[in-house]
Formats: sequence, C-alpha cells, structure tokens
Amino acid sequence: MNRFVYADNAATTQVSDYVYNAMLPFIKEKYGNASTIYSIGRESREAVEEARAKVAKALNAASPNEIYFTGCGTESDNWALKGVARALKEKGKNHIITSVFEHHAILHTAQALEKEGFEVTYIPVDEKGLINPQDVKNAIRPTTAIVSIMYANNEIGTIQPIPEIGKICKEAGVVFHTDAVQAIGNVEIDVQAQNIDLLSLSGHKIHAPKGVGALYCRKGIKLQNFIDGGAQERGHRGGTENILGIVALGAAMEDACRDIPGRNRKFREMTDKLIDNLLKIPHTRLNGDREKRLAGNVNISFEAVEGEALLLMLDAKGICASSGSACTSGSLDPSHVLLSIGLPHEIAHGSLRLSVGDFTTMEDVDYILEVLPPIINTLRMMSPVWEKICNQ
Repeated sequence: MNRFVYADNAATTQVSDYVYNAMLPFIKEKYGNASTIYSIGRESREAVEEARAKVAKALNAASPNEIYFTGCGTESDNWALKGVARALKEKGKNHIITSVFEHHAILHTAQALEKEGFEVTYIPVDEKGLINPQDVKNAIRPTTAIVSIMYANNEIGTIQPIPEIGKICKEAGVVFHTDAVQAIGNVEIDVQAQNIDLLSLSGHKIHAPKGVGALYCRKGIKLQNFIDGGAQERGHRGGTENILGIVALGAAMEDACRDIPGRNRKFREMTDKLIDNLLKIPHTRLNGDREKRLAGNVNISFEAVEGEALLLMLDAKGICASSGSACTSGSLDPSHVLLSIGLPHEIAHGSLRLSVGDFTTMEDVDYILEVLPPIINTLRMMSPVWEKICNQ
C-alpha cells in the first residue's frame, strides 16, 4: 500500500476534532428550529448567536450583527457584489472594479451584472500575481459602486495589499469587498483597521463541513436582500438556518484564528522545503510571489508536463493535489489565473498546486519529494515537447 498524503487543503479540509465535537450535540439532541420560542428552539437560537459572535470577534467586526450566515463563499461573493451594485444603481452608481484573476464566484457575477447594464473594470496583475493599489485608485470613477479584490488567490496564494486598497476606497467613498475564503485562518484580518466593508468566507477551508459560509457587512452599507421569504438573518436571507453548519463555522473560526503566526511557521517550514527542492528540477518555475503568499501554498509549473496526467500519477501513489483550482478541475482550458500572470498556455497546463494544512506532516512532504521528481521525469520522457526543449 502507498502512503496517503492529502496536499489539497486549499480545495477543502477535513473536519477537525474540535469542530466535530462542537457539532455533535446538534446532530441528534439539539435539533430545534431557531425560529421557535420553546426551549429546544431557543437553544438553537443561542447557538447561532454564539457562532455569530465568534465570527465577528475573529474579524474584529464592530458588532455580531454585521455577520450574515450563508451557504458558502460563492454565495457570499454573489450577495456582496449583486446586493451592493443593485442597491446603488438607483443612485447612478453603475461601475464595478475587480481584478482579472478573481475566483469565478466574482468574475462570473461581474459578467452577469454587465448583462444588467453595469460597467466593469478588470484590474491586471503583475507577473507575480500582485495588484498595484494605484491601478485601483486610477480606476475609481464618480459612478463606482463597489471594488472587489480577493485577499489571497486560491491558486497561486498571492496575498494582495488589502489595507492599502481599503484605505483608497474609504478616501474615495467607495464600498470595498474582499473575498477572504483562502485568507481566513492564514492572515491576520481586522476589518475595521483595514477598511473592509464586506468580506466573504467559507467554512470548509478551515475544517468546518461544506455548506456553510458567512458574509461580513459593515453597518450602514446598503445591501439588497439575497433570499426573500423569511425573517432569518434579520430578514436579508430567508430560510431555516443550518444550525449544524453555523455552529461548526463558529468553532472553526475560533480555532483557526487562535494562533495564526504559529500555524504559518509550521506551514512555511514545509512549503519552503517543497519549493526549494522542486525548483531543483530543470525547467520549473514558482508561480506567485515567494514571500507575499499564503504560507501553505505551493504552485509550480513543470515545462513539458500535462497537469491532468500529473495528478493521476500522483493519485496512483496516494497523493492528492490539484492543477489549477478545484472548482474548475474538470475543464481542459488552462487556468485563467496562470494566464493572467503571463504564462504561455503550454506551461500553464503543467501547473501543480500543493497546499499543506494542519494535518500535514514533514513526513508527508518528504514522501511528495520522493515520488514527484520521478513522475515528472516519466511524463517528460513521453512528451514530444520535452524533446524539443532538450534539443534547443
């Protein structure tokens, strides 16, 4: 039997014991509807509000009432962008600013809003995947409704200058949203100090189960309702609350943000070893900035290697990784993120993302480094592209 190494924590994470134990009473015993007034329902309501307070504390929100629970990060992104844009359109604000390498939850939402008559400016990134805050400042118009820039990229891990962008937006009087799905638990976030008006997050990236997320919305931001039909989430998102998921998210946020510097030191030790050793393979490159990146992220391109074949051969050795983002892994098109930083199609196709997490060990890293180089060599020996490279 091969070892099993899960190195795709940026795609999803396993539920931790801490989160599981928090959820356990709400699976069979405390099953009341939080909208009811009898005791078992009040228990659920108290659990929801306790989780809301935990999320607010982790973000340094001014009030728990600024936290709205959702079904996932994608829903939170949709709500933030559509909710603000549509609410401000009646005031003549029909312009949106985002970047070229956002998650598709933002890009596809922006494209949908373009069909409604909104104008969208897509800010470029440099070859390391970083945004220049001055480009955001230059793009702001009197008609700009919202700026949405992701905190950290889901594929190459680059961390954007969010405090600088937040300051620019505040000075211009423009609403600022950030997709922080990848950043939560990995970056110190303070929505007040960093002038963040709206923030999206998702539970399954930090050891909560899939199917729960949250949207932070600063008090005073005009936001259209997302789901009509009930008084839940203060009337903005109707529907019976996912008590189990909400409790899990509160526990996960509490646990993930308990010692971010400590987690990063552990992750960085493992990813530094991966990067240093994998870059010894000829014709490889690290995608994204070496320092301004999530501590647990490694994204490397291998010339003359096809990403899908690489993933299948790693899987045969018990290693789970990804090529591009998990949400689009079924597509044969190269990653829009890698193309946006200037990679040619043929090199973008040969990208590998390894993302370590709380349950990753240095022994796992050693196994990856034992298995991966021979696989690269095997795939290159079968590639006509590699022969051309060698003959140059």
